[in-house]
Amino acid sequence: MNLPQIEEKILKFWDKKKIFKKSVSQRKNGPVFSFYDGPPFATGLPHYGHILATTIKDTVLRYFTMQGFKVERRVGWDCHGLPVENLIEKELGIKSKKEIAKFGIANFNQACQASVFRCVKDWEAMLRRVGRWADYSHAYATMEKEYIESVWWVFKSLYNLGLVYKDYRVTPYCPRCGTPLSNFELNQPGAYRDVQDQSVFLKFPLRGEQGSYLLVWTTTPWTLPANTAVAVGEAINYVQIKLNDEKYILAKNRLSLFGEASHYEIEREFLGGALVG
Repeated sequence: MNLPQIEEKILKFWDKKKIFKKSVSQRKNGPVFSFYDGPPFATGLPHYGHILATTIKDTVLRYFTMQGFKVERRVGWDCHGLPVENLIEKELGIKSKKEIAKFGIANFNQACQASVFRCVKDWEAMLRRVGRWADYSHAYATMEKEYIESVWWVFKSLYNLGLVYKDYRVTPYCPRCGTPLSNFELNQPGAYRDVQDQSVFLKFPLRGEQGSYLLVWTTTPWTLPANTAVAVGEAINYVQIKLNDEKYILAKNRLSLFGEASHYEIEREFLGGALVG
């Protein structure tokens, strides 16, 4: 049994008989199930993470199709954001925003726009190969004026409902790019580097246990005024030690912090689960 050949045979049958289009047209009078697929960047090739996510999405959509819903399955492409800009900066050898201004903002935007669809065919081939049904002929792009106007309309509607407010928050910021960073961008290769940083050790007193403390280490002491709890690992081995007239609770593998010259006494050892509560 050659499974890849069987898969290709099924895919060709779907294409020849236009099974996906029929699954939509035969349910044109049925209830509509709308699915908004988070658009990927088409500047890079798909990977296994995309395959896993798209398979789960396709399973949900097939279920609703089988329940009689009209499911059009329109896909889209994300054309904005730092991934596209960083890619073009590398290709053009640009190191700073000043160099972008020198190159010309309009020229830079045009280069970004020209790059966003370079991997569309690879994406379409991958989606077809894993058996996902999708409408590629009416794919949307976030850089299209109609899409941008729709986003503005949604934002204005939320604003009119009083659901938009202005506030302050701590946000990661890239001084080179001159912009705040999203969680997605913080997980991109090269976003972090190892540095030597200052840190502090603190004693958190235990309620009802005079002279007993949890030892806590942090590199962000400015967050402590808003601190409401201390995190512990349920499966980590902890010890309670006595040093001078005080007792400290810390992870067993961190006893080396006290050094060989410290004359502490281990009073008990337990798992972190005993500290939860």
